Amino acid sequence: MNASIAKNETLLEVALAPLDFVRQVGLVIGFSLLTALAAQIIIPVPPIPFTAQTFAVVLTGALLGSRLGAITMIVYLIEGACGLPFFSGGTGGILHLMGPSGGYLIAFPAAAYITGAFAEHEWDRRFLTAAAAMAIGTLVILLAGWLWFSLLMRTSPALTLFDTVLKFVPGDVIKICFAAAVLPSGWKLLKR
Repeated sequence: MNASIAKNETLLEVALAPLDFVRQVGLVIGFSLLTALAAQIIIPVPPIPFTAQTFAVVLTGALLGSRLGAITMIVYLIEGACGLPFFSGGTGGILHLMGPSGGYLIAFPAAAYITGAFAEHEWDRRFLTAAAAMAIGTLVILLAGWLWFSLLMRTSPALTLFDTVLKFVPGDVIKICFAAAVLPSGWKLLKR
């Protein structure tokens, strides 16, 4: 008996089929550059600035899937840690990765993987489920950032909750809505 389970595909896997190795590498590089570009969209609010990175991270996961989404974020972190000006404000280097926003950055691969896994189970086909998947991915980023910042600053997590999580929620809701709106629209275009 031959039982096989078909892997559900993400929007880009369907749109760019067949997704061979060269296309995968191109997508990884392209989406790591998109994340680097999103890091330059900044509203400077101490101690952690607002950026558009979480938008790029969850959109990358949803479009590329769990595996390629996580690989893309790992490549992005390596690029930035090697000194390329890919982190917020055109910074780079391992010290930035170990700084106050390091927890958020380190969580990017996990957030992209989780969001991508939901997309592979067709959560990207409708706005509400796409938004829920992206909200879960964003929550992973916020929680990691909050815990990292609290440990780094040696303060109680309760004291840093507003500066590291709560102040980002309104902006993240807007970013999630924009990113989640892209996916069902893309699927509708592909069905034409």
